[in-house]
Amino acid sequence: MARIGAVILAGGEGRRFRPYTDIIPKPMIPLGPEEKPLIEYIIRWISRHGIQDFILLVGYRWRQLANYLGDGSRLGVRIEYSVDGGGYKGTGGALLKAWAGGLLANYDVLLVWYGDIISLVNVGDLAYTHLEEGAHATVVVTDKYQVPVGIAQVDKSGYIKELKEKPWLEVNATIGILALDPETLGLVEKSLGRELDIMGDLIPWLISQNMKVKAYTYKGPWYDVGSLERYEKLETSMFSEFFKTS
Repeated sequence: MARIGAVILAGGEGRRFRPYTDIIPKPMIPLGPEEKPLIEYIIRWISRHGIQDFILLVGYRWRQLANYLGDGSRLGVRIEYSVDGGGYKGTGGALLKAWAGGLLANYDVLLVWYGDIISLVNVGDLAYTHLEEGAHATVVVTDKYQVPVGIAQVDKSGYIKELKEKPWLEVNATIGILALDPETLGLVEKSLGRELDIMGDLIPWLISQNMKVKAYTYKGPWYDVGSLERYEKLETSMFSEFFKTS
């Protein structure tokens, strides 16, 4: 049976959530009628697919997460923490630090989940697909994406011929969830150093090295809770149904 480790990126300062994140880290922002922390919804959803090992990549005010989640036993999972530092920077750097600390080597596949994303991705199927394909990385992408602004079609004379407010585009957008072969992390630092981004640096580097980077198309709902503006627009009544905490 494949050994799967869930890695949650939870170390950012949450600057777009200030002033609230001057007091609490973004993953502890409450959501839904139950007002459970964002990170608890993520852990509970992932664990519903039989994944019990979690590695939290933490930094800013990380002790609040550790005090709340502990070793994970209250949620029926096992949690370890990798604290940012040591010259490792960025989301990719946080991954490399956890790798260097020996927290990721014992898994066949890493499920990497950005800590400000809420989604109904079937992570069990994602991991299975990743292993079946023998991929180095499998990135979750949408089948379409709604642009958050209006789009104008302008002719050569500068006249607007068509205007669509927040249209849906037939593009494959990434949503901050992926499966990764942990062995690839052993190759990365020598080429990219200790300061890198997962989506901006690591995945493009894998592609440039002709490694197998697969797309996993997801057609369900997902929410980026990355800013106070987005948080305020969430339909929080849905969380009791989507992420049952009982």
